[in-house]
Amino acid sequence: MARGSSRGPGSSPRRPASKRPAPRARSARQAALGRAASTAAAGWRNRISSAKANRRTVRRVSFGIVLLFLVILVAPTLRAYLQQQSDIEALRDKVSQQQRGVEELKQEQARWADPAYVEQQARTRLKFVKVGETSYTVLDPEQKDATGSVAHGGDAAEPWYDTVWSSMQVADVPSNQRR
Repeated sequence: MARGSSRGPGSSPRRPASKRPAPRARSARQAALGRAASTAAAGWRNRISSAKANRRTVRRVSFGIVLLFLVILVAPTLRAYLQQQSDIEALRDKVSQQQRGVEELKQEQARWADPAYVEQQARTRLKFVKVGETSYTVLDPEQKDATGSVAHGGDAAEPWYDTVWSSMQVADVPSNQRR
């Protein structure tokens, strides 16, 4: 059966576009209703698009809040991690310095195990002499300090506490009464 040949009950035959009757003229009331319907449809479209925009804004704000929460949650942990890393690095430096110090002390301990070194230190530091040797100590009023310049001290035979006592007595006398 061909599509256009059989028609069911109540169907009207299709007419070509040229033979269709012209649309009826609308009344003013129908035109106003049509405009109101199109305005209402435009209003609904605006409401729908603004609702979509509101949803997007809500999503963006929600995402920002979640992101801010994560930053607040992670920032102290990250700061503590970085602080611990710098502490670890400082401790590693300290350990390496202490290891160098230990090596120096081991070398010094090895020197002190040598009897010749012990004897030399006893002679220079403690002024020890062997039996039969004569020790001489030169007292020079102009002693040279470590830089090689001449240090003018008081009487070399005077003990240090006498020097301190005499300086305290001089400090007690006003400057206009000094000799």
